[in-house]
Amino acid sequence: MSKMRLGVIFGGKSTEHEVSRVSAAHVIEAADPDKYDIVKIGITPQGKWLLYEGPTEAMRDGSWQARAEADLASDPERFGFSVVGSAGRQLKDMIDFALPILHGVNGEDGSVQGLLQIADIPYGGSGIAGSAVAMDKITAKRVMDAVGIPQTPYIAFLSSEVSPELEARINAELRYPVFIKPVNMGSSVGISKVKTPAELMPAIEFAARFDSRLLAEQGVDCREIEVAVMGNDEPKAFALGEIIVGAEFYDYDDKYTNGVSHPEIPAKIEPELRDRILRLAEEAYKAMGCEGFSRCDFMVDRGTGEVFINEINTIPGFTPISMFPMLMQSAGVSYSEIIDRIVELGLERFRRRTALQSARM
Repeated sequence: MSKMRLGVIFGGKSTEHEVSRVSAAHVIEAADPDKYDIVKIGITPQGKWLLYEGPTEAMRDGSWQARAEADLASDPERFGFSVVGSAGRQLKDMIDFALPILHGVNGEDGSVQGLLQIADIPYGGSGIAGSAVAMDKITAKRVMDAVGIPQTPYIAFLSSEVSPELEARINAELRYPVFIKPVNMGSSVGISKVKTPAELMPAIEFAARFDSRLLAEQGVDCREIEVAVMGNDEPKAFALGEIIVGAEFYDYDDKYTNGVSHPEIPAKIEPELRDRILRLAEEAYKAMGCEGFSRCDFMVDRGTGEVFINEINTIPGFTPISMFPMLMQSAGVSYSEIIDRIVELGLERFRRRTALQSARM
């Protein structure tokens, strides 16, 4: 039986380009070599797609790009391709299945998923709608409101609407601390924890550097609980883990660079509360239209025990310190089995969509 040509797509035009490279390197190294021939497809920070045939270590340190560009220049027939088009070699001719390991905008937001769907390439993870909804914090919150998933109070606004009146509204309706967030960024990029009214406008100005759509959320003195979920129509939530936060909040540096925070898996949490969070994770996943795999993040109020959903991440990290693979492994699913399941679920969706398209003709 021939092996599947598994195209791992990494990098991308995102502030999380570096993390994507590291995640993808670990995915490639964990994939079963008896099942997959790996085809490494890198996207540069400028948006150029390149076929890369070197070692994964160069993906981690960023030197992959120079090598891939040199290979393309010296042998364009071998290394050149188009993602979509009618002439020349297409990405579809090179791979059987695409696994986007692209964090943040231009990868986790439905854009690459749409491109792969147009190219008629099966892929792993959530589809266009689920990716876009989960990435857009305002839309995600409105979906959660519609189905009754508990959330902390929030105010959504545009950067063009920033005014003394908006500032007064936030001060009147939300208790401090307040979190100010850009709507379409991942890994806590652009987020500030605001402790006093004097810090509010600088935090809004900072967030507006990343997005014109912004969010003010009431803070909670909470435990941060994360859940791995896998599945299509009938998702299953796996073990809970708790992030023991080292910084003011679980920001980008605390996740990926300074190593102060650490996970506790499984989370030390009473069974009734654990079951409630697992159920809410599955409900939120289905409401958002997620498929394949995701990580669902919750907050548990330390004083009241109330549970609030924070967000769903449709392409969670796969680095050595990332919660999703650690949670799955704690539930007895090995790293290579995670990849197998993602591929199986992606193929299941592709076959279903293909059958529906045929029925419409």
